[in-house]
Amino acid sequence: MMQFSPVGSASDWYRLLRIDKPVGYWLLLWPTLWGLFAASGGMPSLKNLIIFVCGVLLMRSAGCVINDFADRDFDPHVERTKTRPIASGAISPASALAGFLLMMLVALLLVSQTSMFVILLAVVGAVLASFYPFLKRYTHFPQAWLGMAFGWGAVMAWAAETGSVLDSPVPWLLFAANICWSLSYDTAYAFGDRKDDINIGVKSTAIWLGDRAVAAVVALGVMVLLLLGFAAISLGGLWVMLGLCAATALQLYLCLKLLRLGEPWGFSFFLQSHRVGALFATGLILQGLLA
Repeated sequence: MMQFSPVGSASDWYRLLRIDKPVGYWLLLWPTLWGLFAASGGMPSLKNLIIFVCGVLLMRSAGCVINDFADRDFDPHVERTKTRPIASGAISPASALAGFLLMMLVALLLVSQTSMFVILLAVVGAVLASFYPFLKRYTHFPQAWLGMAFGWGAVMAWAAETGSVLDSPVPWLLFAANICWSLSYDTAYAFGDRKDDINIGVKSTAIWLGDRAVAAVVALGVMVLLLLGFAAISLGGLWVMLGLCAATALQLYLCLKLLRLGEPWGFSFFLQSHRVGALFATGLILQGLLA
C-alpha cells in the first residue's frame, strides 16, 4: 500500500504548484491582461493590476493542485505524470486539498477588494476552475472548459475596470478567443498523451479528432486571430493594431510549422503559443503608454 507523506517537502510543493513550468501562468495571465488593459485604454488602476496579477498566480497554482487531486488515480498510469507529487505519494491528497482551499480563500480575499459584481463573477470563475479537471471523464472537450476558465479572467478584469460586462462586445470577444485558443494549444499538448489516455479511459479533443487533429488545431488558431481582430477593431488604436499584427504573424508561423512537422511538434506548439497572447497584450499596454 502506498504511504502518503502528510504534508510533503518544499520541493514537492514547488512541483505540485508547477512553479517549475511557468507556461501555465502565462497562458492565464495574458487573457486577464487583455481584459484589464482593453477596458482601461491601456492604463488600468494600480490596485486592479496588483489584484489580478496576484490572482493569476494563485488561481493557476490552485488549478494545478485540484487537477492533480482529481487525477490521483490516473496519473500513476501515465508516463508523463507518474512522478507528480500526489501520484508518487510525496504529498497526500488531503494535504493537497487543504492547500487548494487555502489558495482559493486567499484569492477570495483579493477579489473582495473590488466590487460585489466582480466578486459574483469570481464565484463563477472558481466553479469553472474547480470542475475542469473532472470533465475529461465525461466529455472529449475539457479543453473548451479550460478556455472558459482561463478566459473568464478577461471578463472579470473588464468588469473591475468598467463596472459592467454588457457595455461592449470586447470582453466577450476576448472570452471566445480564449476558448478557441485553449482548444488549439491544449489539443496540441494532448497529442503525446493519446495512447495513455485511451488506455485509462480519459477523453480529450486530441482523441476525438484523430487524424484531423492537426488541421483542427490550425483552424482554431486562425479563429483566435479573427476574434482578436474583431476586438481590436472595436478598441481602435495604432498600437493595438500593431500588437494584433505581431500576434497574427507569430500564430501563422506556429500553425504553418505544425502543418509541416505534424503531431511530434505539438508540445513545442503548446510551449510557444503563449507568446501570441503576449504580443497582443503588449499592443494593448503600449496603446496606453504611447498613444
